[in-house]
Amino acid sequence: MKSITRRQSDVFNFIKLYLEEHGYPPTRRNITDEFGFKSPNAAEEHLRALDKKGYIELRRNTSRGIIIKDTRSGHLPIVGRVAAGSPILAEEHIEKNSTVSGSIFDPAADYLLRVQGESMTGIGIYDGDLLAVHKTQLARDNQIVVARLDDEVTVKRFKHDHENREIHLIPENSEYRTIRVHERSPDLQIEGISVGLIRMRI
Repeated sequence: MKSITRRQSDVFNFIKLYLEEHGYPPTRRNITDEFGFKSPNAAEEHLRALDKKGYIELRRNTSRGIIIKDTRSGHLPIVGRVAAGSPILAEEHIEKNSTVSGSIFDPAADYLLRVQGESMTGIGIYDGDLLAVHKTQLARDNQIVVARLDDEVTVKRFKHDHENREIHLIPENSEYRTIRVHERSPDLQIEGISVGLIRMRI
């Protein structure tokens, strides 16, 4: 992968942060405003350079057509059981690196989480499967999320009950109960969203 200038690196990092915070890429105008460019043409030049050097892919004829490419040579870490209170991507949780590229998912995956338990079997997610996860703290209704609750990591369907100001973590197995947490509870943290599933053992 070709090297990029400091300003191109700044733009690239802004795109990643914007995508994580909002769930979709920035427009040229968003980039222009962030860096004080005189016109969106300057933003477009940086985007084209990042595209040419392999950091992003530009989709034509759309204002938010920016796709982050996997810059780690396609070796997603496989995360096993996560110890309470410790970061998911801590070294002790990584079983090994896969040969799977995060860029085959949209948005790109940051790691593969080995599923524990049977709470999501109703939608074909089984114990031992590898869930491709895009790191973000934001989730939309009905997305499958990786959530940390009371220091335990779980995979569930996300639902925001605005009326009761609750977050519902919904299993896809009738033998399990929906977890209900106040929307402002410090005990709940969204770690990422599912962007794919791998059944083959890696």
